[in-house]
Amino acid sequence: MRGRMGVLHLRINGDDVEVAAPSHWTLLEVLRYRLGLTGSKQGCDKGDCGACTVLLDGKPVLSCLTLACTVEGRAVTTIEGLLPAHVAGGGQGADPVQDAFDRCGALQCGFCQSGMMLSARALLDRNPNPSDEEVRAALAGNLCRCTGYTQIYQAVELAIAEATGKRPKPRSWESTEPRGSS
Repeated sequence: MRGRMGVLHLRINGDDVEVAAPSHWTLLEVLRYRLGLTGSKQGCDKGDCGACTVLLDGKPVLSCLTLACTVEGRAVTTIEGLLPAHVAGGGQGADPVQDAFDRCGALQCGFCQSGMMLSARALLDRNPNPSDEEVRAALAGNLCRCTGYTQIYQAVELAIAEATGKRPKPRSWESTEPRGSS
């Protein structure tokens, strides 16, 4: 039996919205199919890939596993909301995480990109100078089948370095020796 249709009162990317949706719909379904916010990707639909990651009150959550009716009155940030939030906070251009991903070429097909960026943004919001282990843990719920993660980690390191005013430090998986020297 299908769930009833209801009106949800949501706060999406800083805007209050009302949207009609079946009571059994996930947040991902409401975002994509009612609000047209397609940056959050519909991947596995079982919480394994992280492509649907959004921020709920600043914390990463899997929108494919979150019933939309449970987020009423809470702040939801999608990838579409990062740039406007950065600009509203006094920044210029893209959010530094988005900019670092672009500059480091931290994408190929782009399917995992929004979930990776939102997970990284949540980490940097709570800890502006995380360790290698904290970066890995923050991104562990996001799968990428294209890049091998190196450029993704480099992008997060660049965002950390620029936010803290420090030079990017070599991470444990990177060699400190110049290429070709042996």
